[in-house]
Amino acid sequence: MAIARKQSVLSGVERRSVELDTIASVLPIDRRDELAELLTDQDIETLRHLVNEGMGANTLRALTSDLAYLEAWGLAATQKSLPWPAPEALLLKFVAHHLWDPQRRETDAEHGMPTDVDESLRSQGFLKAVGPHAPATVRRRLANWSTLTRWRGFDGAFASPALKSAIRLAIRAAPRQRLRKSAKAVTGDVLAKLLATCATDSLRDLRDRAILMVAFASGGRRRSEIAGLRREQLTVEPPIEVPDGPPLPSLALHLGRTKTSTGEQDDVVYLTGRSVDALNAWMAAAKIESGSVFRGIGRWGNVSRRAVDPQSINAIIKQRVEMAGLEPGEFSAHGLRSGYLTEAANCGIPLPEAMEQSRHRSVQQASSYYNNATRRSGRAARML
Repeated sequence: MAIARKQSVLSGVERRSVELDTIASVLPIDRRDELAELLTDQDIETLRHLVNEGMGANTLRALTSDLAYLEAWGLAATQKSLPWPAPEALLLKFVAHHLWDPQRRETDAEHGMPTDVDESLRSQGFLKAVGPHAPATVRRRLANWSTLTRWRGFDGAFASPALKSAIRLAIRAAPRQRLRKSAKAVTGDVLAKLLATCATDSLRDLRDRAILMVAFASGGRRRSEIAGLRREQLTVEPPIEVPDGPPLPSLALHLGRTKTSTGEQDDVVYLTGRSVDALNAWMAAAKIESGSVFRGIGRWGNVSRRAVDPQSINAIIKQRVEMAGLEPGEFSAHGLRSGYLTEAANCGIPLPEAMEQSRHRSVQQASSYYNNATRRSGRAARML
């Protein structure tokens, strides 16, 4: 009987591995075998349904990562797979295990995540940092938990006053400094230093120069958008006439599906002048007439048919930062996005005009870069 049950479990794991393989092209998964053991049949079916609904690959990756964490935590904390829908008590337990006060932990060993749960998650590679989670991480996982609950056809207790109060009180008890995705913004002066490291006509320099200029000039595009850019998204626009100079080349970049839009929306941003020249120089040298624009370059200088991945965009930025004599740990690909708005503020470009190019939907978020730029150099900061 026990042998038959074990064989049934193994066959279930193997079946889930195969099913994960069927969505791998849309949802790349590095730990597929581990996930096949961790996720339930219903979890896999939910993911397959989301793929068929056309959910973006980045969103699916985030959902799968959080679902795997939640299942691992649930097994460690309750010795059972997650129940759907989750009762309010389990949601409160999740908050208590992840948002806690380190000072109180020193005098109360029962406060926060239990040792056995902590050790279980660390042994599986789900926990690395020491201490409570960032409030933003907890909120994101709860939001994805809620999303998955709705997709399964259930209502959850995610909007309950008790849960909201628990999160608010936990954050107040253990405040944390909110860190930006990139410690420093890639503003115009920093960008000039990075471009100076791309001074030759080698394929790698031409590609990296185009990546830097296109990502910045198009409004600080996200690394996933740059990595996924295709030749078919570019259309040539009439040159821009300028006084006392030759016309500037212009391109329209059709964004398609992004983090804040759907594929049905045809969000368009424009490239003009130097960024267009840099992009055209790369595409001509790499002979790119269709498909992915930014591609890998092999050891012997061969241009791959495959697009670079988003992580490679980040690695390229950090490599150029180091070549420019700056500190790689202080910059990331997101620095181009924050840098665009910061530079727009420094140049006196109105916020609505800058947001048309950056495609930020939140005025509050976009204006924070403007406020920081003007506050640092404004009269209020120079009272003495």
